[in-house]
Amino acid sequence: MVEQENKNEFKHVGNKVSEHARKSQEDFRHFVRITNTDLNGNYKIERALTKIKGVGFQFANAICSTLKIDPNQQTGYLNDESIKRIQELLKDPLKFNIPQWLLNRRKDYETGEDMHILASDVDFIQDNDLKRMKKIKCYRGVRHMRGLPVRGQRTKSNFRKNKGKGSLGVKKKKGKSGRV
Repeated sequence: MVEQENKNEFKHVGNKVSEHARKSQEDFRHFVRITNTDLNGNYKIERALTKIKGVGFQFANAICSTLKIDPNQQTGYLNDESIKRIQELLKDPLKFNIPQWLLNRRKDYETGEDMHILASDVDFIQDNDLKRMKKIKCYRGVRHMRGLPVRGQRTKSNFRKNKGKGSLGVKKKKGKSGRV
C-alpha cells in the first residue's frame, strides 16, 4: 500500500528528470529495421551497423561521420529521419561522397561500375563469380573445383582435410612376425 502511494506521488510530481526518462523509454526501440535486417537497439550505432551483411567497421564509421551521427549513441534512440538517411546512404554511397576504396564491389565484371552490395546480394554475386571462374577454367576456378587453397598457400602440411584419411603422418613398415 505504501508502494502504491509512492507510485502515485511519482506520477503527479512534476520532476523533470522522471518525465524525461519516461519519454526516452517511450522513444526507445529494441529492434531497428534497416535494409531488411533487424538491428539490436541496445548496441551502439557503429556496432549495430556491422550486423548488416556487407557493412564492416570502416564502412559503419564512414556512415556515422558522413551523416554526422554520434557513433556511441544507442541504435534504439535513432529517429525515423536518421534511419531513412542511413538507408539512402546504403543504397547509393557514392552520392554521399563515400570514397570508392570503401566499397565492396569495385569495377563490377558485367557493368564496370563501382557499387556497394548488401544483404543476400553478397552471397548471390559471390556465387556467380565462382561459377564464372569454374566455367572458364581459370586458375582460381580450377582450385575451387578441386577444393584446394586458392591464394597460394602451401599444401604439404595444411589443408589435409581434403586429402582423405590416413594420409597425414608417418606410417610404419610392416615388420617380420615372430622371432628372428
